Amino acid sequence: MRLPLFQADAFTNRLFGGNPAAVVPLETWLPDATLQAIAQENNLAETAYIVRTGETWHLRWFTPMQEIDLCGHATLAAAFVMSEYLGIAESAIPFDTLSGRLTVTREGKVYWLDFPARPGKPVAVPELVAAVGGSPVETLAARDHMLVYRTEEEVAALAPDFHALRKLDHFAAIATAPGKTCDFVSRFFAPRAGIDEDPVTGSAHCTLTPYWAEKLGKTRLAARQISPRVGNLDCILAGDRVRMGGQGVLFLKGEIYLP
Repeated sequence: MRLPLFQADAFTNRLFGGNPAAVVPLETWLPDATLQAIAQENNLAETAYIVRTGETWHLRWFTPMQEIDLCGHATLAAAFVMSEYLGIAESAIPFDTLSGRLTVTREGKVYWLDFPARPGKPVAVPELVAAVGGSPVETLAARDHMLVYRTEEEVAALAPDFHALRKLDHFAAIATAPGKTCDFVSRFFAPRAGIDEDPVTGSAHCTLTPYWAEKLGKTRLAARQISPRVGNLDCILAGDRVRMGGQGVLFLKGEIYLP
């Protein structure tokens, strides 16, 4: 069996920037064990699988270790590949996912993701703070835990203890602070999912955007994830939804060979 394979960098307009994701279009679903094995072999933060179901598409995301409920950059990569390389001409692509119906809208070269907002609630997580490092002024929890720092420099200087993070019962940690040349910056750590530091994390902005929208008193924000690859997102809070805009760049296309 041969399967098409694409790899695209998301939330960037330059190759080797943003966050790479694999996209595998399927005619029908393969066994979950095979999907997980392919994701492990790809060894990227996420592999996205898409299957057409009538007028919509079924979309699933796998890290090297597990299936997850929401992923921004692999959703953008899937829509980018479908539009640019699979002949999907519609400007709006509806996906059915573990997080419900998610629609990606193309406006020129920019792909807009419509995701659920996931505002955090204050929590005390001293063991997580110790593992991530620094001195956050706030800690909040949604799906991911979010640690808020005073300055961009503090976030950039963090050197988390990934061994300690793997032992904690927390899916992931977001570190964030006000930005110097944008509204806010962030980093994202998820070693329990097989990703020590994710380069650009769309789903994290479902929690980041409501927080900074309230703090800064505006609903449209310029965000930057300051991983070594760097990614830029245009974020809009629209009630209980978050819209995130970004571009994609193709890195490779090929085939997967299965017995």
